[in-house]
Amino acid sequence: MLTHPHKEMELQDTPAKAWSDPTGRAYSQRFHIALDGNGANGLEGMAGVCLFLFDQVSQGYAYKVRYYDGIAAGHAVSVNPSGTIGFLGNAGQHLLFYDAHTLDEIGRVSTLRYECPPSSLQGSTHLVWMSDTDFITVIGAHFYRFSIDALEHGERLCAHQLKLPHGMKRSASGRYIVYGSMDSPHDGRDGEACHVAILDLESMAVRVVDLPATCWHVAAHPGEDRFYGVSFRVLPQDHVDYHEWAMAFRKEYAFEIDAASGQVLRHWAAGREIPAHINSDVCLSDRELIFCNGGSQNVIAIDLATFASYRQLVDERPDAAAQLNRPREVASQVADVFTRGNFFSNSQHFLGALQVSRKSLLDSIYGCQLSAGQSLLFTANRGLNHITIYDYPSGTLRLRVEMPPLQTYFSWMSALADPRLGFHHAWLLG
Repeated sequence: MLTHPHKEMELQDTPAKAWSDPTGRAYSQRFHIALDGNGANGLEGMAGVCLFLFDQVSQGYAYKVRYYDGIAAGHAVSVNPSGTIGFLGNAGQHLLFYDAHTLDEIGRVSTLRYECPPSSLQGSTHLVWMSDTDFITVIGAHFYRFSIDALEHGERLCAHQLKLPHGMKRSASGRYIVYGSMDSPHDGRDGEACHVAILDLESMAVRVVDLPATCWHVAAHPGEDRFYGVSFRVLPQDHVDYHEWAMAFRKEYAFEIDAASGQVLRHWAAGREIPAHINSDVCLSDRELIFCNGGSQNVIAIDLATFASYRQLVDERPDAAAQLNRPREVASQVADVFTRGNFFSNSQHFLGALQVSRKSLLDSIYGCQLSAGQSLLFTANRGLNHITIYDYPSGTLRLRVEMPPLQTYFSWMSALADPRLGFHHAWLLG
């Protein structure tokens, strides 16, 4: 679907058609967002991509949404250096690539031909591009290197040595791949992953860095071989089940780590009352470490000079009226939460989740990216199903677009079903 606000028109675009913009307008920003449907647990849902285009001068925008058959648990997107090929990372054990302009699928392969992971929550959710056609990702217990043209012939590199590898980035020099880890259902009570790791691409040696808290997601410093991990603290249901984890109302951390030595240079710790829980995208400006929090409904920015002071850059917590106006979404969210765990044996998790979300019954921002010129901050709000653009560093709202319901793309869905598209990690070009 394409939307052109200046002409107040809407054009339907079928999945088989290529991208078409009859106005001929040029767009300076391309915001790719992974989609996983309307469930609370994005690691079990659908798999798709939303491409949102925006022109900073005219304020014009357009968007297109595509879900892919035969693939599940869409999680993160990344685009190759030339901006032509996109990757839809997922927890469904596929590698899937798409045309970054049309969203047409251009290749997929089952990763089970290489290794079977110990948990279905593990998939190739993230990768690192080595060139326009070559990339490195994790499958099972190892790193693999691939070419887009030969997805059936991946090369095994080395063991990753973490519980359940997740977000990964390449350091500024290109020498290191830095990566975080999820807590692992496979290890039961011992599944907490209080570590990150560094792969040296010259020696192919892995250095594991122990930490006091799990970090799913990382960001690399743009000019130095340093990186940042932000804690993602969860608790296992019944003290065992990390597959159906619960949000933990505990203190949160951010770590600055030297990629060459693995030394923690500085860290930031936030009391549990500070709304910095359940992060997704992590990025940097010249002045701040920025991360969005789907659990706490906001975007937090930590001052890089002090690595102590912070601010709430964006707050998208819905008020009571906004929640009452979304009965299908709230009902779906509450039902999913009760499906994840037994209330009578896990009541502390339900109460903790209300504290984490600041009493909201909807989740929130999962896509958060800063423009190359550091003047715009793009966010994708999963719970409220809208895309918002803010001015940076002020955090002033520039544009908000309510996105279409999921029923637009799945005609078999009931009109009473939760209509959210399921925004997750994002990637911004411009």
